[in-house]
Amino acid sequence: MSEEIFDIVNERDEVIGQAPRKEVHARELWHRAIHVLVFNARGEVFLQKRSMTKDTAKGKWDSSSSGHLDTGEDYDACALREVREEIGLHLPQPPARVFKLEARPETGWEFCWIYRCENEGPFVLHPDEIETGAWFAPDAVTKWVDEKPQDFASAFVLIWKLLATNGRS
Repeated sequence: MSEEIFDIVNERDEVIGQAPRKEVHARELWHRAIHVLVFNARGEVFLQKRSMTKDTAKGKWDSSSSGHLDTGEDYDACALREVREEIGLHLPQPPARVFKLEARPETGWEFCWIYRCENEGPFVLHPDEIETGAWFAPDAVTKWVDEKPQDFASAFVLIWKLLATNGRS
């Protein structure tokens, strides 16, 4: 399989070029990603534990689904694709946008749109992407993130703290 090509963006999240995934990450170039948080009717959030084969945040807990935009792809299309590919969730329309993060070290220099939706599962986890997944009460996640942030992907720590601060979790 050939290496993924990402759009490189400027400080206004405008496409200014393309480069292979490895180069984008090695040179800390600004690029784009999404995170989707799936909640069930009980208010629990589904989190995934990233596979040990991932190039970043191996074995860390993360959003229900997350991923990079393909070259030329928009955020909403990526959100739909990633939940389908990673957890087998087929949504009829993009999930609700919650907020956008500017590119920064915690996100791996990614501009990120954060999405939220409701679904009960069960999910079909992509084995190359996800080691396991589980439902968690938001209060338990907040306590876990506060006590052991090293268990999580750095972008998720930032996302969860922003959600909790704004009462959206």
